[in-house]
Amino acid sequence: MTTIVAGMANDSAPGDEETLTSVGPRLRALRQQRGVTLAQLSAATGISVSTLSRLESGGRRPTLELLLALARFHRVPLDDLVGAPETGDPRVHPRPVRRGEVTILPLTRRPGGVQAYKMIYPPGARAGNPEQQVHEGHEWLYVLSGRCRLLLGRHDLTLEAGEVAEFDTRTPHWFGNPFDTPLEILSLFGPQGERLHVRARPSPTRPDPA
Repeated sequence: MTTIVAGMANDSAPGDEETLTSVGPRLRALRQQRGVTLAQLSAATGISVSTLSRLESGGRRPTLELLLALARFHRVPLDDLVGAPETGDPRVHPRPVRRGEVTILPLTRRPGGVQAYKMIYPPGARAGNPEQQVHEGHEWLYVLSGRCRLLLGRHDLTLEAGEVAEFDTRTPHWFGNPFDTPLEILSLFGPQGERLHVRARPSPTRPDPA
């Protein structure tokens, strides 16, 4: 963020000038990847077509106000507009985070909405006295491997590999791995009221009439 703010000033550092020059191609690549025309982008952001065209060609210096509007439309972090590769690399490169014994790998980059995490518990992780917590949101757990103990209100559940639990996080809850094998979980967490939309299984194929 400091790079962007410095780039708005007249006394930009030499590295900032190079960063600003590369913004235009990134904006164009991002727009084209989404199949959006300049006219459509203008209608959605309130930025004139001529200004958008000059931003992409490098003829207009990007301002924080313009970049914020474009980041909101494309639903990407502001830093992506000044630091992402020109090709718009779609891959997610997670950086592991350690919280006590648990390793957490963020799998999503889009701010807001549902967030996905891979969580790895070593054997016996959080095997002490479980303390259930309550907070806003909705959570969906899928056990990739191992077994997971889930306390949900008055329920004490053991989830096996391939099993799923979905719950409102305003319900007291706790989960961990008191077992003697590693545990891997896929966790999806969303804002209050936002749930996964699971499609029903397709109906069996009906036999052709004789």
